[in-house]
Amino acid sequence: MSQNLPTPAIALAIGAHPDDIEFGAGGTLAKWSAAGTVVHHLVCTDGSKGSWDPTTDPAALIVTRQSEQRAAALALGATGECIFLPWPDGELDSGLRQREEVAYWIRRLRPTVVLGHDPWKRYRLHPDHRHAGLLAIEGIVAARDPHFFPEQQLPPHRPDALLLFEADEADHVEDVAGFTDAKLAGLYAHASQLRSTMGIDEGATSVAIADQRSIFAQGVVRRLEVRDDAEDITQGESFKLMVNL
Repeated sequence: MSQNLPTPAIALAIGAHPDDIEFGAGGTLAKWSAAGTVVHHLVCTDGSKGSWDPTTDPAALIVTRQSEQRAAALALGATGECIFLPWPDGELDSGLRQREEVAYWIRRLRPTVVLGHDPWKRYRLHPDHRHAGLLAIEGIVAARDPHFFPEQQLPPHRPDALLLFEADEADHVEDVAGFTDAKLAGLYAHASQLRSTMGIDEGATSVAIADQRSIFAQGVVRRLEVRDDAEDITQGESFKLMVNL
């Protein structure tokens, strides 16, 4: 396991849905934000299917989830942009149109480090995560080479590193000790997802809600525990690191 990239000047986190970035890299982004990194969020879908309630209005849910994502970014200390691509939840594709959009934002924001889903994770259920991961990778390739999408009239840009979260074969860890509370605050900002993704039923009694929040928080902390993977790190987020992009 390699450890702790140099603090980047600019980081661009690319997620399939609102809340994916906080789950995958919230502690790392909070740490970097505190150290002065400009952190940007790029969300590839509108999140319109992120509810278990069949009576939920998808248009209203889109507005809610975008607002929640902005609040989550603030909870992490992020000072950059929150960008939302218009693709419907559950219908994301890693085609040329989507690649052009991601390449545009990489060229415009010029991140030192890009973060995204591992598209090669085995037994993945949600296709949006796979496609968003491919778009992060293929967007970097397009953004770095001037003959891709010259109509953008932006100079090419090559990030120093790519970190893939939800990694099938992680080989890098970022120390996030001291930033667990920020990661949790970012996750809790996605209030529309408390029941469906965090097991917290806001309609339950106050005692039950407190218990559910405690169970969820303990699970987050447990997943951050680093045992034999990295020396001197007790809490870390793991990634597949790619350099020489």
